[in-house]
Amino acid sequence: MKLQIFTQLNHSQKSAFAVVFVILLPVFFPDLFQPLGRASPSMFSEWIAPRPMHVDLLDGALQHQTSVELQTSLWSPLPFQGWKPCTERPKPPSLPEKSSGYIQVFLDGGLNQQKMGICDAVAVAKILNATLVVPHFEVNPVWQDSSSFEDIFDLDHFIDALRDEVSIVEEPPSDYSWSTREYYATGIRATRIKTAPLHATADWYIENVLPVLRSYGIAAIAPFSHRLTFNNLPSDIQRLRCKVNFEALIFVPHIKELGDAIIHRLRHTSVVNQAEVKDFPLEETDMVGKQQTGKFVVLHLRFDKDMAAHSACDFGGGKAEKLALAKYRQVLWQGRVLNSQFTDEELRSQGRCPLTPEEIGLLLAALGFNNRTRLYLASHKVYGGEARLATLSKLFPLMEDKKSLASTEELARVKGKASLLASVDYYVSMHSDIFISASPGNMHNALVAHRAYMNLKTIRPSMGLLGNLFHNKSISWPEFQRAVLDGHKNRQGQIRLRKEKQSIYTYPAPDCMCRE
Repeated sequence: MKLQIFTQLNHSQKSAFAVVFVILLPVFFPDLFQPLGRASPSMFSEWIAPRPMHVDLLDGALQHQTSVELQTSLWSPLPFQGWKPCTERPKPPSLPEKSSGYIQVFLDGGLNQQKMGICDAVAVAKILNATLVVPHFEVNPVWQDSSSFEDIFDLDHFIDALRDEVSIVEEPPSDYSWSTREYYATGIRATRIKTAPLHATADWYIENVLPVLRSYGIAAIAPFSHRLTFNNLPSDIQRLRCKVNFEALIFVPHIKELGDAIIHRLRHTSVVNQAEVKDFPLEETDMVGKQQTGKFVVLHLRFDKDMAAHSACDFGGGKAEKLALAKYRQVLWQGRVLNSQFTDEELRSQGRCPLTPEEIGLLLAALGFNNRTRLYLASHKVYGGEARLATLSKLFPLMEDKKSLASTEELARVKGKASLLASVDYYVSMHSDIFISASPGNMHNALVAHRAYMNLKTIRPSMGLLGNLFHNKSISWPEFQRAVLDGHKNRQGQIRLRKEKQSIYTYPAPDCMCRE
């Protein structure tokens, strides 16, 4: 009996020690729990470096020498395509003699959702002959970012650029000082419009919001994301949305200053010392080097944990990773993920799997980028951290990001603020020679549209093609590269005309661009 009691006590002591050890582990080994460079893994299993999924292709990419012809084609700017931004301005100024009232909107989401909401708010104010109150940004529930309009965008420029189109005020007059976010959060209010359908028509606003303006002088619309149609609107309203998006919304000076500093360092800092690239020396062909001198490409790497889990795809981490992502998926979406019904092969063939850093690296190498390419990484968090980025770094040793190019002091004003960090990446992306996004999303769509508007080279990965190529484990590097080049000839910034129901914020032509 004494032996049994001693054994039980010994077991309890061991358990207690284990608990204390787990609690104190971050204290004694804090580095294990710090973000790993460009990414912040949230599970210990994410720190384990996954094996490359495409070893033969990786070997081929590392050994391949880029031809001068391919380099010349790759880095050449887009030729003029016959489309340019419409430059017509209202003559005479089209402000109404008397405003019908004040419009307030409350916007949620990240930077690019906020931009779309602002453009729609200006358009709605124009439709209703109303005065727009500068949009209010909700605190981002994911990143807990409380940045306001004035923290991100140049407010004076915004108001001035639109002065002949729409009247804009920073705050409603004192008679309406009660109309605040807090006021609408505490009860049902006659001046709040919360029934706006997705992609509402201009007539809906005239029939449902204008009467409120006439009765009360002010109307607050929330929610407002995606609440204005893309179809059957007057051409001047469509062009106004693009004017807001591409001309009126510019970033505050300190964002531009930081972006300009990063751009300057990308274009003018000499390449790394050859000794730093031990295994695979930098390509030394003079003509190849000249094609890339002073140039850089931006890669928007969208590969966070939510995306990885929601895709239900296999990312090479073995059973442990599959189980961890399945559990995470269950917690977040309680089984409501349609992709989980399909096999990995089916998902990849349909282009539903986000490209891993390894796969986007192989795509870049096949397109002609090499280890002399200055690659700027625009991303927030990468699932798997530095371990997941290892292959991409091996292919592109000159890869940089905000943290590697800017000092702690320079980053102080944007640190921990997702919208400001995204603004820096957006600004740098708009000034790059080439932009490529690993997977579709709001940032991808916004930059595809803006760069098309400016006739800048933008590579859109063919997800279905790449899914099939990566699934073929017997494909050789020459076959892979040939298929990639053939499949992306017409995916490098060529103008695509918007179709019915498609977003004007992804396809600015023909609504906002004119034939020359």
